[in-house]
Amino acid sequence: MVDLPPWLASTSTWIERQATDYASKADETDRNERELLETLEGYVDDVLGEFDPPRAGRQPATLVFAHLYRSAQQPSDDEQGWQVPSAVLAALIAAEIEFRGPLRLSARQNVLLAIEYEARGAQLREFGLPEHAALAYQRAVALYRIAEDAGATDRCGLQLARARTVALPLGVRRLVRYLSDALCGYGYRPFLLLCWVIVQLGVFSAIGIGIVGPSAYADTLYLSVTSFLNPVGLGDIAKLSTAAKPLFAIETWLGTVSMSVFFALLVRKWFRM
Repeated sequence: MVDLPPWLASTSTWIERQATDYASKADETDRNERELLETLEGYVDDVLGEFDPPRAGRQPATLVFAHLYRSAQQPSDDEQGWQVPSAVLAALIAAEIEFRGPLRLSARQNVLLAIEYEARGAQLREFGLPEHAALAYQRAVALYRIAEDAGATDRCGLQLARARTVALPLGVRRLVRYLSDALCGYGYRPFLLLCWVIVQLGVFSAIGIGIVGPSAYADTLYLSVTSFLNPVGLGDIAKLSTAAKPLFAIETWLGTVSMSVFFALLVRKWFRM
């Protein structure tokens, strides 16, 4: 950091020392991520209390701590062998200082900082810190939204939801959120639901043919496809077996719910574009 101005070199050294201490805490087996995040906030507040960078001569297309972000891209292992490299944590602390600091970010800097937060989120989740990753993705969503980048906002919103799911303890809530991800990507991937619609049609058609028999193959297939969107009448199922009638009723209910959710998510996505 010999080429850095004195004020930046001093602040960067301070951040790196904090990150080293933070890496030791993150390496503890009985760590609590919520408590770790409170410690992180304390570190950031300490730096912000003394952080008074010069306004003059600042480059509007670069970030203050760009050198720390570069170090975090492919972090080297610390001598102490911390589970989470201190370079990644230093970049997170630096990003928080830029995000909450006194310097106003330009439009270009908002995008650059969002990119850094997104990269840190992926790293932190990989290193087993999902709540830290959620914080990074949350910042990225806010910055991409300011930049009016709907695609990037949705991309980070999906990763934010996934990080929050991983942070949950094992149980019903976590299972339900995994199901939401598989069905529609937490609402960010509504077209994924159409794949499940095709699966539902295939399953109900196969069950219907198994109940009715191959003799009425064409009629059963037709009823299975049409009843998914429109309830069949009594005349349509009069010749079917008693076991087949509840099948088409259940299919109609599932079809109505599936398509209603799909169109609701699709409209929501359109309005975000």
